Amino acid sequence: MLNLVLFGPPGAGKGTQSQNLIEKYGLIHLSTGDLLRNEILQGTALGLEAKKLMDAGMLVPDEVVIGMISNKLDANKDAKGFIFDGFPRTVAQAEALDSLLKSKNSAITVMIALEVNDDELEHRLLLRGKGSGRADDANPEVIRKRIKEYNDKTAPVAGYYKAQNKFTSINGIGSIHDIFDSINAVIAVKA
Repeated sequence: MLNLVLFGPPGAGKGTQSQNLIEKYGLIHLSTGDLLRNEILQGTALGLEAKKLMDAGMLVPDEVVIGMISNKLDANKDAKGFIFDGFPRTVAQAEALDSLLKSKNSAITVMIALEVNDDELEHRLLLRGKGSGRADDANPEVIRKRIKEYNDKTAPVAGYYKAQNKFTSINGIGSIHDIFDSINAVIAVKA
């Protein structure tokens, strides 16, 4: 089973590259953002609370996200693998994900980090916000807060996977095709 953590700040291109990986490897895309947005669309209590936090640029509690991931894994037991997009965001979440996967006789194969500078991220997110209607992509102040949140809390997760020899960083600026080629080169070595 090929389990990838696609890592990078908001706007790094994780969603775009996930689609390419799904097509090439037949993986299931597990985006915590999509799972949460689905809860918001359904108007569940979880979704309403998540919306408040997301609109403020904050993270949703770990136990909620791990529960949603576990349900998604259970619903796709015959999958060739999963792409974890937007999760884990903290070392505690990485440890919880490892425990969850171990309980299901699986593990993370590799974490691939898309490296993009903050100015480019803000530019990409503002462009995305114009077409998506997402409030968290339309406000420069919220975008900067999300990037800071990532840099403060999420970037240390790279060290967790480096310690397991599962971390690789690639340049997230360039053509979609070139970035995808770099991702495939990493998978060829690690998988």
